[in-house]
Amino acid sequence: MRILESHIVPAIDEKIRLQEYAVAIFTSISTRSGIKKAIKKGLILINNERAQTGDWITEGQKIDLLKSNKSEKKIFKLDIEVLFQDEHIAVVHKPAGFPTSGNYFKTIENALPHNLEKSPEIDALPYPLPCHRLDNPTSGILVCAKTRNSLIQLQEAFARKNIQKTYFAIVQGEIKDKLILDFPIDKKESETLVEPVASYQIDTKLYTLVELNPLTGRTHQLRIHLSRNSTPIVGDKIYGHEEINFFKGKNLYLFAGKISFIHPVTREALNFELKLPKRFRNLGYYRLR
Repeated sequence: MRILESHIVPAIDEKIRLQEYAVAIFTSISTRSGIKKAIKKGLILINNERAQTGDWITEGQKIDLLKSNKSEKKIFKLDIEVLFQDEHIAVVHKPAGFPTSGNYFKTIENALPHNLEKSPEIDALPYPLPCHRLDNPTSGILVCAKTRNSLIQLQEAFARKNIQKTYFAIVQGEIKDKLILDFPIDKKESETLVEPVASYQIDTKLYTLVELNPLTGRTHQLRIHLSRNSTPIVGDKIYGHEEINFFKGKNLYLFAGKISFIHPVTREALNFELKLPKRFRNLGYYRLR
């Protein structure tokens, strides 16, 4: 079997088993049940040995996810905007409404082969893979790898917080000043910088356009932090409050608008920025400041 993804375990602060750890490192499998199935099928190796569900993770281990020979990948023919690509990596604009990856057909991962050129490099992946995730309802910049070396290096850069991501959101209520939100998530430290950009008054209610910089990478971190601050993101059906007027039935107003990182091969500094979506810009009519 061919290696689909590889990961080198960096320094870790806490004892954790493979089944819990692998969910955060492999883009091809996004659930614990999926990881468990892959382990049972012998598709996950630790230091070239078949892994077990009870294995503990230690610094320096090499964890490989093998490609099953069962079937070929089905391609989702969704056209997406390609912001950059070379033989090693690609940067795309993920549309809202599609999961990044997972046990579904209509995912961005399955759409990448339809939009990206195959790498000619020796360590080329069978198919391009996302290096991180954006939630199903979130649109914006997504970094992908075409080679095994690039995938490993970019995943490590994300883990070490060497990649700067900036999001934009419309939240309920007014935020007047810069904030640091540090509510723990699942008993783990988490931190988000929040900076107000504009305020709006719609149907007597106040809303704020905020710029968000996550300093940690917990699942749903931005959504949870803003909800606990009593300023949930508009359209957040999990952590937010239901809107009854202007925003009734609207999707999540969260957008991954900027990213900066070092190219894993050329070492060039790369910076990408997208214009705010039209539905964000259309709120200008209601702007207070």
